[in-house]
Amino acid sequence: MFRNNIIYTAVLLMALVSCDQRSKGNKSLNSNVIETDQISNKEPIISFDKKTWDFGTIVDGEVVEHTFRFTNTGSKDLVISSASASCGCTIPNWPKEPIAPGDKGEIKVEFNSNGKKDLVTKDITILANTNPVKTILQIKVFVEKKS
Repeated sequence: MFRNNIIYTAVLLMALVSCDQRSKGNKSLNSNVIETDQISNKEPIISFDKKTWDFGTIVDGEVVEHTFRFTNTGSKDLVISSASASCGCTIPNWPKEPIAPGDKGEIKVEFNSNGKKDLVTKDITILANTNPVKTILQIKVFVEKKS
């Protein structure tokens, strides 16, 4: 019986040492996977100061403009392929050249209130080589009738 306890204890110790070695191996494998993922995930990131803008109250027929400012906080050049609004009364203008990491850019948005009334919200959809590909900006304005 004493001999069986010694054998049992020896087998148990070998199993524990073996498990410990496997977990150490898995930790280094996992850290290699994480490092590889971080290297392969280098991409542009578009970071806006603000994604919404409220023009307040304006009179029907006024044209107002706002500039959304952003920075490429990623590690590759940012390329904006398009910027489109939810209607023709809102016209975005975006940089056509690549924005280097750390550089800043602007998207100017012009809103024509002609024929609009009350509260109006418009989305501006930015498509770029970011993850996610789509970024939504929004403008809001209250349009009063001319007196």
